[in-house]
Amino acid sequence: MPTPLKFLVVDPLAGVQTFVRQLLQSQGFAPDTILCCADTEGGLAQGLAFKPDFIITDWFPKTPLNGLKLFQRLKEVQPRLQLALLSFEVTPDHEQQAQAHGAHFLLKKPFTADQLKTQMLRSLETLAKDAPALPRDAARPAPRVVVPAAPPQPIIKPGDTVRYKGERHVAQYVVHRPGETVVQLKGMAALIPLHELQRL
Repeated sequence: MPTPLKFLVVDPLAGVQTFVRQLLQSQGFAPDTILCCADTEGGLAQGLAFKPDFIITDWFPKTPLNGLKLFQRLKEVQPRLQLALLSFEVTPDHEQQAQAHGAHFLLKKPFTADQLKTQMLRSLETLAKDAPALPRDAARPAPRVVVPAAPPQPIIKPGDTVRYKGERHVAQYVVHRPGETVVQLKGMAALIPLHELQRL
């Protein structure tokens, strides 16, 4: 059996993470093959172990570890890693850099769900040519999938102050895993389920 393709989504917007996850699952990819993170540091920490085949990341232009550098770091452990980029600013220089790194696409934010879906399906079609693990007919639009609404949870971002077991902490990484969101607090190794934290 070929190894299933794995996807890493790195974007500060929870809506983007959720949409890409739902789109990939609607194309036949299992939930445990899709990992979502809110920032590049978390993406690197999780991605080194996860070893994704495809990364969809925001450009993160203001962070020391931007989207392109994250891609380069992860490609050291996964040489066949594929890239797609999202960015609020798209200049000729951005387009040139994206092309130089072999990006499947560079999509300007804000974009519509249909625009992202079109680009992703086109990328999956390209992957299908040399990826036997791709679900059959993955490049074809699937029937609309109705995803049940999840109970509302606090929106926590890296750097936010939170309360955990009566004490104040600072969120370092926020990781979206299949079925749950977990947070790593500064100075703690454990990943804490989101519902156990209170944002201050």
